[in-house]
Amino acid sequence: MTQPPATTTQTGAPVGSDEHSLTVGPDGPTVLHDRYLVEKLAQFNRERIPERIVHAKGGGAFGEFVVTADVSAYTRAAVFQPGTTTEMLARFSSVAGEQGSPDTWRDVRGFALKFYTTEGNLDIVGNNTPVFFIRDAIKFPDFIHSQKRLPDSGLRNADMQWDFWTLSPESAHQVTYLMGDRGLPRSWRQMNGYGSHTYQWINAAGERFWVKYHFIARQGTEELDEAAAEAIAGANADYYRQDLFDAIAHGDFPVWDVKVQIMPYAEALTYRFNPFDLTKVWPHSDYPLIDVGHFTLDRNPLNFFAEIEQAAFSPSNLVPGTDISPDKMLMARVFSYPDAQRYRVGTNYNQIPVNAPHAAAVHSYTQDGAQAHYYDSPTKPVYAPNSFGGPVADAAAAGEGGWAADGELQRAAATLHAEDDDFGQAGSLYRDVFSPESKARFIATLTGQGRALTVPGIKARFIDYWTKVDADLGATLAAALA
Repeated sequence: MTQPPATTTQTGAPVGSDEHSLTVGPDGPTVLHDRYLVEKLAQFNRERIPERIVHAKGGGAFGEFVVTADVSAYTRAAVFQPGTTTEMLARFSSVAGEQGSPDTWRDVRGFALKFYTTEGNLDIVGNNTPVFFIRDAIKFPDFIHSQKRLPDSGLRNADMQWDFWTLSPESAHQVTYLMGDRGLPRSWRQMNGYGSHTYQWINAAGERFWVKYHFIARQGTEELDEAAAEAIAGANADYYRQDLFDAIAHGDFPVWDVKVQIMPYAEALTYRFNPFDLTKVWPHSDYPLIDVGHFTLDRNPLNFFAEIEQAAFSPSNLVPGTDISPDKMLMARVFSYPDAQRYRVGTNYNQIPVNAPHAAAVHSYTQDGAQAHYYDSPTKPVYAPNSFGGPVADAAAAGEGGWAADGELQRAAATLHAEDDDFGQAGSLYRDVFSPESKARFIATLTGQGRALTVPGIKARFIDYWTKVDADLGATLAAALA
């Protein structure tokens, strides 16, 4: 084979890495001056007009979050204090499909929550799986491109999807979820949700903790088999959307219990695998679920476009007592999501009622821009610092977290911990969690995926990929695809 050309920026300059963002040391913050990362994400956010690039097809409803336990030892955030009730919005979605795509295609489902707290909006933007396909956002545009459509035929392509996955071994855990029963939930009401990323909580004493969010459906979880999903796709492409709307309209309000896993701050450094790796879960045996409360969805939107399509979520929407972690995907999403919303909805998307805070007052020096419909008195200063009584930043009120980082700028994978690998948790999921019936469906799904591959090299990597997940599974697939 001939040597492939070097990757370049859009102006022709060579690129240092397609896989690793520029960070302060292997575990430190991602830096804003990573020109190629910013170029990739900013360009990616502007590829379509006007639907979302990912999670385009979805639906949602409003409701109420109630705290029934006491987690104040871990966070000072008002929204998580005992007895607190908070208005909220939930949006569920599919990742890869376009606006008109069937709800019941096999896919990961988005699970995005917006809490209108007394201290501003808190967004938790996750999925119905606790992990993701990649661990560094510099690969995110490439991943999504591999799941979309060919530029000539406009068709999705199995070779393209599996080429990316088999060349990205960190995807194995999430792909095992996707090809298993989790990839075809019976409804949005009958699936769990996860914040997926590791976040940070800060208590009133300034102590820091690492946290993962879990949303457990009281309705129970249930899945569709392949034949039922295909039949529904042909009969009602909006099956999930209609199911949620009709259930709420009839008074059958879905409820999710909110739970967290808490890791003491210092334990992250020596934990047996990298706790900020988005392709990994924290075993419940090490960090058991802690009850927080529950949320109930009890009001349908009055106008789907105004309240659901214009809803703008971002993990950058944090409140005092919450923060992010060294998760490289999360750090990039903090930039990428608001940037996508400014492009998709408009510069002042946060002034739209569905996105505006309900209780917290807004005192900001930002001004003008497209679709501005809120403005201060002309006597108020529009810059800081000033001598006229304008708002002043308050570090104590912000309640921000942080973490120690010191190192040379570099493009590298995060520091490996003792049990870091790409296939171990995927194999455990297959062997120890899937029921015999789930395994049978899983193997049937993978066999169908393998038969759709037309490039011999990709088919060989496909079998090798699943052999590394589980040797017996790989042998079964090799025999079926011979």
